[in-house]
Amino acid sequence: MNKTPNELTEANTDFTAFLKRYPEYANSYAIDQLRQSEFARLDNSAEIYLDYTGGGLYPACLIDQHAELLKTHVFGNPHSHNNSSQLSSSLLERARQDVLDYFHADSRDYLVIFTANASAALKLVAESYPFDANSELLLTADNHNSVQGIREFARAKGANIHYIGCRQDTLLADDISTYLSPRKKNSARLLAYPAQSNFSGVQHPLSWIEQAKQAGYDTLLDAAAFVPSNRLDLSIVSPDFVSISFYKMFGYPTGVGALIAQRDALHKLKRPWFAGGTVKIVSAIADFYSLADNEAAFEEGTVNYLSLPAVSAGLKFMQEVNIDILHQRVMALTDHLLTSMHSLRHSNGQTAIELYGPKTTQNRGSTIAFNVLSPDGHYIHYDAIEKLANQQGIAIRSGCFCNPGAGESSLNHSVETINLCRERLCNPQQQSSLSENQSFNLLDFQQCITSQGKATGAVRASLGLVSNFGDVNKLLQFLRSLLDQTVVKTATVD
Repeated sequence: MNKTPNELTEANTDFTAFLKRYPEYANSYAIDQLRQSEFARLDNSAEIYLDYTGGGLYPACLIDQHAELLKTHVFGNPHSHNNSSQLSSSLLERARQDVLDYFHADSRDYLVIFTANASAALKLVAESYPFDANSELLLTADNHNSVQGIREFARAKGANIHYIGCRQDTLLADDISTYLSPRKKNSARLLAYPAQSNFSGVQHPLSWIEQAKQAGYDTLLDAAAFVPSNRLDLSIVSPDFVSISFYKMFGYPTGVGALIAQRDALHKLKRPWFAGGTVKIVSAIADFYSLADNEAAFEEGTVNYLSLPAVSAGLKFMQEVNIDILHQRVMALTDHLLTSMHSLRHSNGQTAIELYGPKTTQNRGSTIAFNVLSPDGHYIHYDAIEKLANQQGIAIRSGCFCNPGAGESSLNHSVETINLCRERLCNPQQQSSLSENQSFNLLDFQQCITSQGKATGAVRASLGLVSNFGDVNKLLQFLRSLLDQTVVKTATVD
């Protein structure tokens, strides 16, 4: 997309001012060179990609290296023992070690279980954790649905379920010490929370891990939204279980995640079934089985062995980028974006942007959730904002981002409001339990919520691997174009 001389001068002036405020950004110019060489498709297509929390972008070299590997070798199923299978097995084990090395996890303490994604990793823990009537699941309200869903496994076994609330103004979680119950003998207790919220970018304290362990809890850290632009060093913090998805980090391959588990913690899990590859021996006629050892007991069927060499290559790429420099870069951009968005006003003085989560970069990552307000203070529907952004070639996301707790807290929903709408729309036979899987029309439910003066979702912009000043500036230009635009009011939902 060609720019006029005036546009170029204005952009250069803005960038000069940005560098004056954030001189550390200059440390990351190598990433700009990477963008030109490995992500040229971004600028060639004039796509402004700001959905890194939804999915990372892959460098061209990763695709080329993987394609060349597949074209020049013969790979067989690692469950066999022929030469092609042994080659697959060697690359599988190399990928395990590469994951451990990247996160500084000692192989004497940790194992890597490859899964389809972070959600599958979380489910492995959820279905196998020894919940019973004496046990407890403690989780933050701010959690991805894949963590929220653990409560259904806990509920089915009679476990106690407790939530750690979050503050509406910042979405920071309450002090965990008030939620940790006294140690009970022979009771299994699990704390599950995200290192970084996929909704708002809030970063919850990694110090909770040791604090919870001292109180007798096992710890499950959802790191999927954290590790793409933050360092996670498992030699410093030691959660029992960590879930990740590699496409969030370096874009390719999709369909591969991992559960990084402490060996001692893994032994506490009791698998509810067995499958191909998870057993040492099984008999149909004698009706018995014996599970395999360590990670093999959890990798059901055949792992995605053709994609695992790309995981090794992707982790090597991330090491070359340097996660600390990447973090410094995206946080400078995030601070600039937060400050600029906070200052946007309509000509009548009405705030144009409602930001969720911390208003500065303290206690947060590079994910920003917000809503746009019209000149009369009404919410402009998030779907309308996303559609208008699409027309400008800006890729953002709208909705609740599979994180109901953070959404409900930020949008000031109450249990009373939610139950009121549930009772209006549900079949009377379904109203006996607040936790039931109830069926009703989503649009009707959203309209009920908005009739109470509440928004039902938000817009999310997230920065990542090769975000630059131009991307952020383009989003700000788009948001400024909405100021005083009464035509946008036709998309409001109130």
